[in-house]
Amino acid sequence: MTSDPAAFPPFSAPYAPDDRAIAAHLLKAAHLSAEQDQRIDRTAAGLIDAIRASDDRLGGVEDMLREFALSTKEGLALMVLAEALLRVPDARTADQFIEDKLGEGDFIHHETKSSAFLVNASAWALGMSARVIQPGETPQGTIGRLAKRLGAPAVRAATRQAMRLMGSHFVLGETIEAALARAHSTGGPRYSFDMLGEGARTAHDATRYFNSYASAIEAIGRAADDRPLPDRPGISVKLSALHPRFEATSHGRVTAELVPLLIELARQAKAYDLNFTVDAEEADRLELSLDIFAAALGDASLKGWDGFGLAIQAYQKRASDVIDYIDNLARALKRRLMVRLVKGAYWDTEIKRAQERGLDGYPVLTRKAMTDLNYIACAQKLLALRLRIFPQFATHNALTVATVLELAGGEDGFEFQRLHGMGDALYAQLAEDRPRLAYRTYAPVGSHRDLLAYLVRRLLENGANSSFVALAADDAVPVATLLRRPADIVGTADGAEHPNIPLPRDLLQPQRRNSRGIEFGERAALGALVSAVARQTVPAAGSAASATPEQVNAAVAAARQGFFAWSATPAGLRAASLERAADLLEERKAHFIAFLQREGGKTLDDALSEVREAADFCRYYAAHGRKLFDAGEAMPGPTGESNVLRLRGRGVFAAISPWNFPLAIFLGQVTAALMAGNSVVAKPAEQTPSIAAEAVRLLHEAGIPVTALHLLQGNGTIGAALAAHGDIAGVVFTGSTEVARSINRTLAAKDGPIVPLIAETGGINAMIADATALPEQVADDVVTSAFRSAGQRCSALRLLFLQDDVADRMIEMIAGAARELKVGDPSDPATHVGPVIDAEAKQRLEAHISRMKKQARVHYAGVGPDGNYVAPHIFELSDASELTEEVFGPVLHVVRYGADRLDRVLQAVEATGYGLTLGIHSRIDDTVEAIIDAVWVGNIYVNRNMIGAVVGVQPFGGHGLSGTGPKAGGPHYLARFATEQTVTINTTAAGGNAALMSGEE
Repeated sequence: MTSDPAAFPPFSAPYAPDDRAIAAHLLKAAHLSAEQDQRIDRTAAGLIDAIRASDDRLGGVEDMLREFALSTKEGLALMVLAEALLRVPDARTADQFIEDKLGEGDFIHHETKSSAFLVNASAWALGMSARVIQPGETPQGTIGRLAKRLGAPAVRAATRQAMRLMGSHFVLGETIEAALARAHSTGGPRYSFDMLGEGARTAHDATRYFNSYASAIEAIGRAADDRPLPDRPGISVKLSALHPRFEATSHGRVTAELVPLLIELARQAKAYDLNFTVDAEEADRLELSLDIFAAALGDASLKGWDGFGLAIQAYQKRASDVIDYIDNLARALKRRLMVRLVKGAYWDTEIKRAQERGLDGYPVLTRKAMTDLNYIACAQKLLALRLRIFPQFATHNALTVATVLELAGGEDGFEFQRLHGMGDALYAQLAEDRPRLAYRTYAPVGSHRDLLAYLVRRLLENGANSSFVALAADDAVPVATLLRRPADIVGTADGAEHPNIPLPRDLLQPQRRNSRGIEFGERAALGALVSAVARQTVPAAGSAASATPEQVNAAVAAARQGFFAWSATPAGLRAASLERAADLLEERKAHFIAFLQREGGKTLDDALSEVREAADFCRYYAAHGRKLFDAGEAMPGPTGESNVLRLRGRGVFAAISPWNFPLAIFLGQVTAALMAGNSVVAKPAEQTPSIAAEAVRLLHEAGIPVTALHLLQGNGTIGAALAAHGDIAGVVFTGSTEVARSINRTLAAKDGPIVPLIAETGGINAMIADATALPEQVADDVVTSAFRSAGQRCSALRLLFLQDDVADRMIEMIAGAARELKVGDPSDPATHVGPVIDAEAKQRLEAHISRMKKQARVHYAGVGPDGNYVAPHIFELSDASELTEEVFGPVLHVVRYGADRLDRVLQAVEATGYGLTLGIHSRIDDTVEAIIDAVWVGNIYVNRNMIGAVVGVQPFGGHGLSGTGPKAGGPHYLARFATEQTVTINTTAAGGNAALMSGEE
């Protein structure tokens, strides 16, 4: 057998099937006999009693959870501190961070309930720190006063030590040698070591993680005794740590580069007969992970070894299908595999991603009881496959443990697993009751600084109020409550879905339907989309015939005539046409994606996102317009009088749109003007005429009269002529600040009515990252914000401010991540950066790059293929003032700042005169609030990327040189396209107020 991925059929299962269908299947097989239930209750109750009676003198993670519950301010503050504090290198930022978090809870008056050393030491340190930091004092003032009385070093040392105490119970050792020594000293059970950090962002990261795994395998193997599998130590490997672009769209590259690495590590593990587990990751990586796993598993050099395995997440709806797939691999290769069954650790992330991507459903079960139910069903399936699979049940849930024991019918052929620092009392009791039963400790290894961020995720997962760990620790919760079966909690198939988590398509209801997306991590969906796009017949990109001055006049005159009938059309009918347009867009997404790729140079993900945004604009303005433009708003007033305020269209609107969003912005402008009752003459960018023409045809088909919507092609002179026309009642424009100024001057110079200009222009958009920010998150968000869409977004990041204490590390990671981006053909799903719009844009960018190479420090200078491609570049400036204009492309400028110079950073941001988007990366709430209060910026994004504003969720638009407002996709936008009219009627004119006189007292 070879490692050829084609040797095995690829894994395939519905990505997000219906919860009710899954529940109906699970519920049928869920109920056991009365005798079995009684045995389960006895076992589980005994384990719960042991948990509650435990008095660990040293203390562990569960003791911390009991003391600082995550439902309290103190618990949440502690988690944030643990996640970030130890990576902060400078004293000033650490002091501000500590004060910010300790001020969120009442650590001073916290009375410890536990006798455990860990809890008391941590509570004492945090309480001492909080006493020094009095409420209401500002960070700057506090730090100054603390320094005078030598309090700051004590505060810092005490709080850091509290975090290290926590870390010592999360992490078995900071090195594999230390972890092995500690494991050996316990004389305890089997261990599985996890050399965990964040996923690789750079090739250097991937190499470092590979070497770490290889060294760990060597050390574990040498330290192991001669017991046979499965009674041997193991190691877990995270595939995303071994490749910087571990994503479905990079499948070909990942397979070619990662499979040999995984085989090499597996061979090393085989040499020592270790348990070698491929860890589970996010749902959109499942198919890719299984492809890599199968390809490595099939390598002939691994034949005869039973230690290879993987983790399966029971909260994934495809868990049972994955078990079937793994069993088929084992059959085909005549091998025995090890399978760790976990419940899952990324639940909230999976929910959010599915909502953002507009999927038909969720890839994970939305109710905890459904996950518990699925876990037992998967356990039952694994136990039935013990001939080929060695099950490893990872759980801290006493009921789950008891149920698995009952289903197993014995103690052989499987093991339990627990996370180091958790489940101590449960598994101690289990070992006492059943000495022959095997269990393994899953032990993270690494520096506290690097691993606490990950382990906080485990705390959140296991310490949430609804988790068994939290409930089992609460004596007020009856044991009977903890023994309630998942099937009884779910009840019927109709109870499978979480009542407070709508399906992604219903996220924005009752206002409107969410636009429909596609999961690129689902092979079938991605393949179908790529094939559909390839089948489209799209004309070659090129310029359209430009309108003449006579055609401009004729279009405006025709639109003027069409205005009267269209403005008289009821708002409900206008809205229905826009909703029909949204439906057509989604039905024909492949068609429009093909146009966007061919004419706009859009990558597949950008093109799909743009079609979705266009549909969102149509539905949002339809829903909002129904309210604004119906019968009007009744105003208060005296009896016998009717006062109504209503909105009406202005007349003919000129819509002048850009090339960077030739479908979404074009339709956003046009549909807003139409919904307000205006007729429209649209002038798209000269670079993208065909997309606009297709969009207009679609709107006409959806019910917009040809008399109400007209299209003029041409360059900027046509737009200028349109703006200058005497019958234009308003202009909506997106583009450069220079052109917006020109249009503004043209409108001001005209005789006749004063007409509105709604302009959205660009900006020198900044992001600020301090020392508390997670470097991997900063790298992800910077690369996305600066280089996605080849940097050709109004919202794109241009200027990055990094605190100098962490700048070197962050710049290295950002540059390394940029180096991994694929620049090339936008029709290739693997492409991350497509072309810039035309040769003129490329020439302008290359001139700036050439200038920067002479004036600035070069951190990365990418090389693109022939054509209109500009690869990502990263330059470091000595001062922000050196960037004097918006650079509309994949060029990032970096400036360092001192922790005590944040005010100068904010002054530099304000000095640009722009105010479109701003990114902030910080865990210090006071810092975030101070920045928000200090800058006049339209859209501020905290601890995330700063592009991709969602219609109706993040209304988009800026201040100053960045535009006039109101924000597109926001509640105030449509009103700007309308005039207001107040109608007052004297209802007593015909002889009196009959309604008043006939009313009862």
